[in-house]
Amino acid sequence: MNKRAQIEKSLRFIYKDEALAVKLADDIERQFSKYLKDTMKGVELSEKDSVLITYGDTLQDGKRPPLQVMATFLKEYVGDAVDAVHLLPMYPYTSDDGFSVTDYREINPDLGTWNDIDKLRDSYHLMFDAVINHISKSSEWFQKYLKCEQPYKDYFITTDPDTDYSTVIRPRTQPLLTPFKTAEGIKHVWTTFSEDQIDLNFKNPDVLIEVIDILLAYSHSGAKFIRLDAIGFMWKEDGTSCMHLPETHEIIKLCKTILDVYAPGTFLITETNVPHKDNISYFGDGTDEAKLVYQFPLPPLVMYSLLKGNAEALARWADALELPSKEVTFFNFLSSHDGIGVRPVEGILSGKEIQFLADSALKHGGEISYKDNGDGTRSPYELNINYQDALAGPDESDDIRIRRFLAAQTILLSMQGVPGIYIHSLLGSRNDYYGKTVSGIARRINREKLDINILTAQLRKNTNRKKIFDEVIRRLNIRKQYSGFAPSSGQEIVMEDRRVFYIVRRDFEKNQTIHVLINVSAESVTMPLKCKRGVDLLTDTQVMEQIVLDELAAVWILEEQ
Repeated sequence: MNKRAQIEKSLRFIYKDEALAVKLADDIERQFSKYLKDTMKGVELSEKDSVLITYGDTLQDGKRPPLQVMATFLKEYVGDAVDAVHLLPMYPYTSDDGFSVTDYREINPDLGTWNDIDKLRDSYHLMFDAVINHISKSSEWFQKYLKCEQPYKDYFITTDPDTDYSTVIRPRTQPLLTPFKTAEGIKHVWTTFSEDQIDLNFKNPDVLIEVIDILLAYSHSGAKFIRLDAIGFMWKEDGTSCMHLPETHEIIKLCKTILDVYAPGTFLITETNVPHKDNISYFGDGTDEAKLVYQFPLPPLVMYSLLKGNAEALARWADALELPSKEVTFFNFLSSHDGIGVRPVEGILSGKEIQFLADSALKHGGEISYKDNGDGTRSPYELNINYQDALAGPDESDDIRIRRFLAAQTILLSMQGVPGIYIHSLLGSRNDYYGKTVSGIARRINREKLDINILTAQLRKNTNRKKIFDEVIRRLNIRKQYSGFAPSSGQEIVMEDRRVFYIVRRDFEKNQTIHVLINVSAESVTMPLKCKRGVDLLTDTQVMEQIVLDELAAVWILEEQ
């Protein structure tokens, strides 16, 4: 089926109207032809791909635009240890630290300009956020909606507040609908996340075409990856959960098809902080939806394994992972601007085990965010805590905590997929109690703004920051040299000892095999290897048949042929 036919097919499925589908396909060809003059060539993902996740203003000097400060720091300290930079929402916004956008096409002047983005692109591939489930109530779109002006009058979802919405899945405890005074009287508008974040109405084709045009603009402005934020909530139907609906999946298929035509080489990545089965549904059949999906069970499972000294749950889950094709892969991460989501491990960890994680986070300065279950009860949704503090044990030394943290990062770098490293993990940050307390926002415990001069001074001295930063950078530089770590390379889980997470990564085409062993316990473990001999890439030492792993030790053994 050619691309035009695929576009029409998706539009027919979404809008259930043959004539409309043909008209919209014609509109797409006419409107998006402007992008054909600047099409790119696609490059497949490899072991060299890794992503640094950061806000545009995480690093500041009080003089230059933060995006320039970031670019300088990356050039001088990070270099090509990472291949790409994920800039969390960099647009003008009113709340939720960027996730309530007022204008999708502008750069927040507090961060810099599009010229600063272009300069960053000279050295790194980029990931842009597409916050397209909702937009700020202060946006021009919504302000014109309030005035009942066309075409914005139908850009948002107006609904009856007396309807039964008990089946709707909620990520927050705030009301689902928010009343607004419009030129036509009070209207109740759908607001999944907050009264400042107004859900877009994708049942209006004009909204869909406008949003896809924005995605294409992002791609042609340098985005190799486009992250579809909170995408599972996109389509609403009365009487359903309004989550992961077939129309949502079809819209992603449509976006992929259009990007393949007008911006080839752009990878869609879906962000759906939900149970694993629902999350991986965004791969589609392995060819027609997202190129990458966030590996949401990984952060809580690694946390659980290292706090318990037992990798069994992590190994069982990892052993069952299966990609639907070689064209897609996982986006692995441990920490991000959000907390550690625990819904993704429902069905993997028991309720008691999830509560253990929550209790541990509270003991180490974190907070718990809850979701509304729709029946008057609530349950943990995410743990708001810095990941290094999440791994802290009782009354232990800095050395042990750092070793546990580095063991976690090595798991991240070893798993099949593309690793995403949050900047505060790379920099060895801790809980930001000040930011959380002053703002009253629990997630800001892991969103600290750093003075670049203080940071670089710390990285020049023998500090905990420097120990973590130097070692993560070193492991990133080693990793990118070996095709066994490529997303397309196979992954086999060896369950030999519950204290050791053992992965075999294998590139069949280049006949390269890497044995990854991470001791998650506080005990020394002697492990037999699934190879006769090899060299540990982390220490450049020869290994034969078995290895002794000290507590929290990790090895990457390149098998000798």
